[in-house]
Amino acid sequence: MSVALTEETPADADAGAVLSDRLVGWVLTVGGLVGALAAFVLTVEKTALLKNPAYVPSCSINPVLSCGSIMSTGQAEAFGFANPLIGLVTFPVVAATGAAVLGRVRLPRWWWLALQAGAVFGVGFVHWLFFQSLYRIGALCPYCMVVWVVMVVLFTYTTLYNLDRGHLPAPRRPVDALVRVHSAVPTLWLLILAVLIGVQFWHYWRTLL
Repeated sequence: MSVALTEETPADADAGAVLSDRLVGWVLTVGGLVGALAAFVLTVEKTALLKNPAYVPSCSINPVLSCGSIMSTGQAEAFGFANPLIGLVTFPVVAATGAAVLGRVRLPRWWWLALQAGAVFGVGFVHWLFFQSLYRIGALCPYCMVVWVVMVVLFTYTTLYNLDRGHLPAPRRPVDALVRVHSAVPTLWLLILAVLIGVQFWHYWRTLL
């Protein structure tokens, strides 16, 4: 005689969740790998520029999209060393976390809180760099913009996941509302940043029309 089991296992319950472990695992894995790759390329370009001040980085495309203009500024070494080195250390950790989640490893709450703290620092730092690029330096770095996008997405999904799983205390109703529109949050966020870029450099963009 067989007995039917009606109780859901944790894996089954997660499969029906809007913000599933699988989704967040892929976001962390892909985001971490893309961020690490961008940080690596920026480090290589920065090293080449240090060796040869006349070197033109591959991401210096025009007067606006110009990595070289940014790499030679003090903002490019905010903590006394090249900013991309931070990404070289931290993004692989994010990717490893995502791989662990995909492998159904149950990480402790302290790990998620540490990841949250890193995400807060990262998203705050890239927005400071965003402000410096637009309103102080007057140039954009394509590889840096990749990191900006990655950090906005990573911060959004890390925060929503921590709220949804109870790692961060918050009222359930607004959390559920945000989780239901999880993809709209980073999309709207990045759209606002894109509009600010468009407005700030409109004097150049219109010459291309």
